[in-house]
Order: sequence, then C-alpha cells, then structure tokens
Amino acid sequence: MNKSKEKNKQIHDIVAIVRLCSLLLSGIGIFQFRLNHLNIEFSDFNYTNAIYFIIAIVFFLTLVYYVWTFATSRKFCGKQLILIKFVENYLFVLLFVAIVILTGAQKSEFKFLFLFLIITTTIEAGMKKGITISCVSSVLVLAIDLVFGPKSGINTYFQNDLVLAGVFILTAWPLGFYVKTESEHIKKLESLANEDGLTEVYNHRFFHDSLREKLLVHESEGASLSLIFLDIDHFKHYNDLYGHQKGDEVLKAIGAILKRSVRKEDIVARYGGEEFAVILPYTVEQDAINIAENIRRNIEETYFDGEENQPKGKLTSSIGVSVFPDKAKSDLELIKSADDALYRAKFFNKNRVEVYYSILDELKEDIEDKHIDLVTSIKTLISVINAKDKYTYGHVERVVAYSRLLADKLGLSEEDKKTLIYGAYMHDIGKMNILEEILNKRMPLTKEEWEILKQHPENGLEIIKPVESLTDISPLILHHHERYDGNGYPGRLKGEEIPYLVRILTVVDSFDAMTSNRPYSKRKTHREAIEELKNCSGTQFDPHIAQVFIDIIMANDNNYKAVY
Repeated sequence: MNKSKEKNKQIHDIVAIVRLCSLLLSGIGIFQFRLNHLNIEFSDFNYTNAIYFIIAIVFFLTLVYYVWTFATSRKFCGKQLILIKFVENYLFVLLFVAIVILTGAQKSEFKFLFLFLIITTTIEAGMKKGITISCVSSVLVLAIDLVFGPKSGINTYFQNDLVLAGVFILTAWPLGFYVKTESEHIKKLESLANEDGLTEVYNHRFFHDSLREKLLVHESEGASLSLIFLDIDHFKHYNDLYGHQKGDEVLKAIGAILKRSVRKEDIVARYGGEEFAVILPYTVEQDAINIAENIRRNIEETYFDGEENQPKGKLTSSIGVSVFPDKAKSDLELIKSADDALYRAKFFNKNRVEVYYSILDELKEDIEDKHIDLVTSIKTLISVINAKDKYTYGHVERVVAYSRLLADKLGLSEEDKKTLIYGAYMHDIGKMNILEEILNKRMPLTKEEWEILKQHPENGLEIIKPVESLTDISPLILHHHERYDGNGYPGRLKGEEIPYLVRILTVVDSFDAMTSNRPYSKRKTHREAIEELKNCSGTQFDPHIAQVFIDIIMANDNNYKAVY
C-alpha cells in the first residue's frame, strides 16, 4: 500500500514538473507576443521594455508557483480529484490555444506545447483520457489553421498540421498502452504481495497496514471504526476427519462468503489459520453487529462437504466485534478487544456473535465517583501486566467466563456474582511487581523465584487498598492460592475458613491454569484436568464446588475438546 502511494507520488511529481516546463515555455511565447506587438527588437531594449519583461516574468513565476502548489496538494480525492484534474487539463488546453493564436496562429511555432499536455495526461490518467486530449488538441490546431489560414488556394499549414495531429494521437496511443500494461503488472504484483494465495482475501500484513492507516483517518475525523474477528468452529476436527485439502476448500469458501457478505468499502483479511478479520470503516457498534450476524448466518446456511460429521452437524463460525474509539483507543487494543469478544463467542457454545465489553466498565457503575480514576488506573495496570505476561491476558478472560457459568450454576446472588467476577478479573493484579523474566521463564522456577511469585496476592491487595469500593474483592485477590487442606498461601487457611467466593475462584483458576499453555508446564486436556480436580477434591479444592464445576465442563465437553 505504501509502495503504491510512493509510486503515485513520483508520477505526480514528474507530471507536475513537465507541466511547469510547459508553463515556462508558454511564458516565452507570451513575451515574444509582447515584443512583436510593440515592434521591439532585442537590440532596442530600453528601461520601459525591461519593466514589461520583469512584470511578465514575475507574472508567470507567480502563476507557476500557484499551479505547482495546487497540483501537489493532497487534500483532494475521489470524484473531487477527477473534477479538478478535468478542469486543470482543459485550462491548459485553453492556455495553449491562446499562446498559439497570440504567436502567429497557423504560423505559430508553439503548437508543440500540446504534446506536453498529451504526455502528462496519458501518464497520469491512462490511454483513454490521453487519446481524448490528443483528439481535442488536434481538432483545435486544425481549426486554427482553417480560421486563420488563407481563404483561397492550398492551405499548407493545415496539411502540415495533419501530420502533427497524427503525432499527437500516436504519442497518446502507444504511451497509453504502455501505462496500461505497467499498471496491470503493478496490480498483479500488489495482489501477490497483499492477498492470501488460498482464500483470495487480503493477508495478515495488509490487514495491519490498513487498520493503522484507517484508524489515523477515523481518529482525526472523530469517526467510529469497527473490527470483526471470525473463527471457524471445530476446524481442527474437520481437518482431522477429511484432511487439509478439504480444509483448504472450506477456508476458500469462507473467504468468498465474507466478501459477498460485506460492503464494498470493507476490508476482508485472513488473520491466520482459520481466523479471519473484517475492517468496517465508519461503522458504529449496532451496524457492525448486524453485518457480523449476517456473516454468521450465511456461513451456517451454506453446505460444506462432510459437515454432518461436525459436533453439531453443521460447520459454523464464532464472531467477535469491537469498536474504535468506544471500546479501544489504538490498533492493538482494538485487535485484543475483538479477540476477547471472539473468545467469549467460542466459549459460550459457539456459532454466535459477541461484542467486547470490559469488566471494569461494569465495575465503574458500582463504585463511588471519587474512585473512578483509581479504577481507570487499575485497568492501566492490568494492561501492563498483560503486556509483560501473555499467559495472564488470556487466563483472566477465561477465568471470568468460567466464573460466570459456575456462579449461575451455584445460584449466587447478583451481588456475590458481581464480586466474584470483579475478583476474577483482578485476582492476578499483584503480578505487576513481578519481574517479566520470572513470569515468562520456560524452565522450572527456583525456590527463590517461587517465593517472589508467591508474593503477588499480597502485592495485589496493596494495589487495590486505596479503593474502598473494592473492599469486597480483597479476599479473592489475597487468598485465591489457599488450599482446602490448609497447605496454601499466604494465610494457610483451611476448609470453611476460606471464604466461599474464594473457594469458587480457586477451582476455576486452577482448572484454567492446567488447561493453558504456560512457560514452565505443558497444558492438560480437559479430561486430564477433570481427573486432577477429582483427585484433589478435599485437599486442594472444596469437593462440592469442584464437582459442580466438573459437571459444567463435562456438559460442554463436546464443544470444548475440538478447540482447546
């Protein structure tokens, strides 16, 4: 994209320079007319003539300056630019006609000026417009010969200028053909550089370049831009059954469906693997949801070979939506938030559209106004932790999602449910003070490093202490690593001494830790993690809570096992 813009700028600058030269030559023509009109020879130059000469030069240099600044302006685009170029071209035509008439009409030596315009128009606008300008120029030159030439006898000027008219057209035609061929070649190279070879939508690199570029425009205009992330449900399962060639056919079909389901100005890209992204310029949240739902429905209603053997008998997709600037302030935040929404869609039974929302945005509604700024600061701290520890970022979102399900199954009150959700979101905030080298260490931690890592619950408690409205979630932050048998930390609490909501959080936190990729341990399958929960019931976990959570996971096992 940047290369294309750079090329267009270079062409634009060359055209502008050539037209500047044509203007300077026109100035010579006008100056010659002035000398001839006053019957002045160069040898007769006096003070008055010098004044005329200086005025003429100043006039044309001023004209050249304004034409240059206008021609190099980047303010115009689309139909506006087309109209401006049209007016500019025909102003040049009129100027050259005037120069030819003033410098002798049919006898003028300045008819060649039209070649400058024909060449620049063809280079800039292509063969069609180049030939149009050449035909207009030819007609005008020949018309001047007929109007100002001899009224009787042979009009030698007309005959000679018929050859010149042929030169005009022959200049535009092959040059235009070359420009067309070159443009097609460049477009082919751009498509190879910017498109995904399999799905024929844009590739990952083009997506990022486009998103950054469009966000700058939308930010300056105060406009909304939406982003859709789409993932094919159970695609690994499909590939395992039918092989990657069949899987490639599905990816290609999904790409075609996406292009048919969006607007002309939207940008569809393959983000990676079975994941696609759609940039929706000038689109508010509700419109983005409608487009996403239309995509989801079109995929669900399309028949894919062998889809009857998918877990739900259909090949479907999960979709996440986020909006700039409402839900994110930068391209990276927008991508992360759309990805969070996608995760939520995959988690909640798949084949659905989910919109990003922040737990802390909910929290702001429940706390006192005087603590709003502190909560915003906490959100910033969590972002810093996410940047330091890639595991923590996805882990928090999953723990929140699991906590919602378990809270509903256990019949928690709305107040307790909110406390659990907020605690789940902030339970690892104390990692802010842990070195990145320890958080991301691939080898097992040393005893000293474990002791440092075990300080994060107490660190987290210190961070939220100033916010009185967060007092209720303090136990979840401080005690989420306690064990039911009393061998946890930091308080070595046992059994019922551990607050009920903390015991809930401990189960879901541990389950996600077991089933996630972590720097220092290999993730378990859901079945392996369920066995671990059973084996540790009564020692690490509250037996009743563990069993309820196991029931939830097993009820949804068919939904999870193909993805996670």
